[in-house]
Amino acid sequence: MRELERNSSEDPTFCRRLAVVGRGRLGTALAGAFGEAGYDVLGPLGRGANGAGADAVLLCVPDQEIASAAALIVPGLLVGHCSGATGLEPLSPREAFSLHPLMTVTPAGAEFAGAGAAIDGSTARALELARQLALALGMHPVRIAAEDRALYHAAATIASNFLVTLEAAAERLAAEAGLERKLLAPLVRATVENWVEQGGERALTGPVARGDEATVARQREAIEQRAPELLELFDALVDATRAMAPRERHRQHAGQHERVAA
Repeated sequence: MRELERNSSEDPTFCRRLAVVGRGRLGTALAGAFGEAGYDVLGPLGRGANGAGADAVLLCVPDQEIASAAALIVPGLLVGHCSGATGLEPLSPREAFSLHPLMTVTPAGAEFAGAGAAIDGSTARALELARQLALALGMHPVRIAAEDRALYHAAATIASNFLVTLEAAAERLAAEAGLERKLLAPLVRATVENWVEQGGERALTGPVARGDEATVARQREAIEQRAPELLELFDALVDATRAMAPRERHRQHAGQHERVAA
């Protein structure tokens, strides 16, 4: 059996017909993307499909429905899910894999090329299939262990979902001051690019990073008067930023002293 799995996993054609179960945003986007990548795709199929005729089945259903959807699949097929926070247990005892694109999917679809992809597999063959599927869409597969899935997914949630929440708060304050949302966009894009290139501490700018407490106090007072529902969020973010800022100010001061000495 090990020899058969090893040979199968080295064969890039061992899965050419893929059934995608789930007609939501992700299932629809993945079915289209895999079709464009050259796979023979069945679907997206509705919930309750059994995957007959496919080499493998990819379940794009809510986390709480993975186990029940997997139970309906024809025995013998490889079965995978697309949950970021869930391990392979809901697919047991089947030969199982997981593939979670680290990308947001809107009603308009998604661009998977260049994105990360969290993968796992219960066998070498299943893991190889997850890897091949990720690579077929131009993604960068990374194996995430079961015990790290929730932490991985929390990172994704903060990076994507919470970022939207944060920008919505900025949009609310900007509108109160008479500034259009689109004028914040260049600042947001530049900030994200700086974070990508330099990391959180070095990319940090602004009054908290400079230790300008007078400006922070004026900001807080304005929010308390004009948008009090955002005050608790502002305070929490200031506290978190202060915790990171002293390290960056120390680096900046050290760099200034080095230049003076030179």
